[in-house]
Amino acid sequence: YQRRVHGDSIITYLSMISSAHMIRKYPIAFKRCFSTSSSSTLTDKDRIFQNLYNDHGEDIKSALKRGDWYRTKDLLIKGPDWIVDQVKKSGLRGRGGAGFPSGLKWSFMPKSSPDGRPSYLVINADESEPGTCKDREIMRHEPHKLVEGTLLAGVAMRARAAFIYIRGEFYNEYLAVQRAVDEAYAAGFLGDNACGSGLCFDVIVHRGAGAYICGEETGLIESLEGKSGKPRLKPPFPANVGLYGCPTTVTNVETVSVAPAILRRGPEWFASFGRKNNAGTKLFCISGHVNKPCTVEESMSIPLRELLERHCGGIRGGWDNLLAVIPGGSSVPLLPASVCDDVLMDYDALMDEKSALGTAAVIVMDKSTDIIKALARISAFYKNESCNQCTPCREGAGLIAKVMDRMWKGNGFGPEVDMVKDLADNVEMRSICALGAAAAWPVQGLHRHFRQEMIRRIEDFTDISYNLHKDELFGHSSSFDWRRTPQTFSGMVESFRDGRYQVPPPIPTNPYAGQYPHVPKGLAKKVVGE
Repeated sequence: YQRRVHGDSIITYLSMISSAHMIRKYPIAFKRCFSTSSSSTLTDKDRIFQNLYNDHGEDIKSALKRGDWYRTKDLLIKGPDWIVDQVKKSGLRGRGGAGFPSGLKWSFMPKSSPDGRPSYLVINADESEPGTCKDREIMRHEPHKLVEGTLLAGVAMRARAAFIYIRGEFYNEYLAVQRAVDEAYAAGFLGDNACGSGLCFDVIVHRGAGAYICGEETGLIESLEGKSGKPRLKPPFPANVGLYGCPTTVTNVETVSVAPAILRRGPEWFASFGRKNNAGTKLFCISGHVNKPCTVEESMSIPLRELLERHCGGIRGGWDNLLAVIPGGSSVPLLPASVCDDVLMDYDALMDEKSALGTAAVIVMDKSTDIIKALARISAFYKNESCNQCTPCREGAGLIAKVMDRMWKGNGFGPEVDMVKDLADNVEMRSICALGAAAAWPVQGLHRHFRQEMIRRIEDFTDISYNLHKDELFGHSSSFDWRRTPQTFSGMVESFRDGRYQVPPPIPTNPYAGQYPHVPKGLAKKVVGE
């Protein structure tokens, strides 16, 4: 059996006789050869975003040359049901992070309004996930794809108007989108009788004030209404009671921007890329320790290694220098180098590895990275960005950040290795919105794959404390081993309560001793300069 393996410099020949030998010799090639993904090579003619690097201009004349606004009227007059059906057949899933089927989401909007309430479409352009920069490139260089996609999606949902909510820091992007909207109005593509279809549709561009939490759909709606951007309890869901109390759908910039290409080329064309339930093309933003960081459009289900080597020139220092990769923005669990060899970049493959595609923001870390410090910085971000509305997120994200900050500095103590994971488990999915999970998942991934590194960090920095002064620190003999302490936070509390493990009280004459519970008395005095 013979098959060419894309991305390799060899042609792998497999035969029935020598298959076992070839699997041992070329394990990665064999997995790629027999994976269920379609061809991972995306040709230029199949790329939806032809001006991603602004090679051809972003004004309406340049956009028309690239095929934008081509016979949009013919698409509109086919009706909302046809548009939704085509999007469903394409297999398009939301590109904002959740990956919910887009056609199904669009179909939730009411088909009639007995009470006279209008329907609205809101475009989430509040791209605040660390490492993510795909929507920014669309707004800067392909704004007319966004505006045309907004029109088509709005008509599919029977919306009267659309609001494009842009992150406050994206000033140049705001100017580019506003210019595209003005040009579309001048050309008759928006407003009364949009594109000559007889439909009335308006687009309003709104600037946010720069808050991560406004990326959550109900928090965004609150901000759009002029309130503090705090997520709402659901139900009611936005499709029933959203912006100004009217039916509303909130969707992502990239999601609506690919809709015109799907409707023109057909859902079968779009579904031909990637694996089943992971169809289409996708913008990947790759940053970190690669030779050429970039934002690139590729087919879904492309192997991660091939993506990095083809478009980024590989890992800085070579593939063997890879430590870990965060595959979908800072909120998803990281993957160690051993998993990155052959994992596919799609929703299902990454879920099988207990991670997520998220926004497809690939953050690469080589072996020079202090992995615990990097995750502590991520934890601090989510602590700062919490809206503080619900207790699990407000208290839990803060506690996780404090523990991680102590740990990377070497000021943590043994039971915190498992306690921080237990904290994350209790925060996950217990908040009003997904920010609680976003604060928990990175720490869970660190604990899952780098627990021994967390242990080593504590042992290296507190060797004297744990090996020479265990009796002072814990009130026990030197045979005490913190790795045999309770494995959960609640168990740890109970163990202290029943007197099995006792931490000595602070030194009365030292007002700062309480800040260093892990340091023996003598070392605590040295730390505070006494």
